[in-house]
Amino acid sequence: MLQDKMLTTGDVARYCQVSSVTVFRWIKSGKLKAYTTPGGHFRIRQSDLRDFLISSGMPIEPTLFKDSSRKRVLVVDDKPDVLMVISRALTEGPDEYEVETAQDGFEAGLKLADFQPDLLILDLMMPRVNGFEVCELIRSTPNYQHIKILIVTGYASKDNIDRALEAGADDYLEKPLNLHELQQKVRMLLA
Repeated sequence: MLQDKMLTTGDVARYCQVSSVTVFRWIKSGKLKAYTTPGGHFRIRQSDLRDFLISSGMPIEPTLFKDSSRKRVLVVDDKPDVLMVISRALTEGPDEYEVETAQDGFEAGLKLADFQPDLLILDLMMPRVNGFEVCELIRSTPNYQHIKILIVTGYASKDNIDRALEAGADDYLEKPLNLHELQQKVRMLLA
């Protein structure tokens, strides 16, 4: 029997490869059944999504309906090669985390609500919104305070590290990254 796990609109949008706005339209038009949390966010039961997919003639991926206990990690860095290396280390390593990426703090802020990470791996020096500001945002937002923050930086001066820890980071790593050390710190923070 299908476990009736609740999905976010972001989960449904990623699965169907559409925007969150499209998912909202499906909900508002009554095509996709959803529930509203006390905070005003939509949640969709897996069984309701399955019914919607069948009635819409959309393909169904069986793995979506398996219980996933994998921890979620949002990796934020303005360098695509760093995003790729960290993502690969976490998805192909012994623990196989669910990983999402963002190329700056602004994009990370947009992904926080939909992806709901357990851990944020965060570069400090990025355009638009830097890592210090992202740390402060997370620690000042009640719904995000449970998220662990691991800083990765090529600018690991005492002042930068102290400032990041004061802003709410839980730990840090210096670049260039030692992937074994990265995996150990992630495992420790998510234990």
